[in-house]
Formats: sequence, C-alpha cells, structure tokens
Amino acid sequence: MRKLMSFALVGTAAMGLAACDVEQTKEGDMPEVDVDVKEGSLPEYDVDTPDVDVKMEEKTVEVPTVEVDEADAGAPGPN
Repeated sequence: MRKLMSFALVGTAAMGLAACDVEQTKEGDMPEVDVDVKEGSLPEYDVDTPDVDVKMEEKTVEVPTVEVDEADAGAPGPN
C-alpha cells in the first residue's frame, strides 16, 4: 500500500512540476573541493549467452480476396 501511495505522490508531483514555468533568477556556483581518494574498480562479470541460430527462407502465403461494396466502404456500422 505504501508503494502505491508513493507512486501516486510522485506522479502528482511530476504532473505539478510539468505545469510550472521556471525561470533562472540567479547563477549558481559549485564549491571548490580538494579530495584525495584511491582509484576504485568496477565489478567484473562472466556472462554465458545462449546461441541463437537465425535462418531466412522464402515462403509463399495465399491471401484471400476480400470484396467491399463501395457504398458501405466509409459508413460506420450499427452500434
């Protein structure tokens, strides 16, 4: 139930923000930061994918002939 409420609130907020007109009134600055860190590493994965055999062959398909009365061609049917 909480997830549903969260999605509803996020959706409502997104719709509210989409209807807003936003203008920048002042330029921003990023702070100067001196950070000393060690290099990181990305995880490695060994992935075995399935083999896919794709073949192409030409086929002939019989298509039925459809007859249409021109008087009824654009008219909507009875509902």
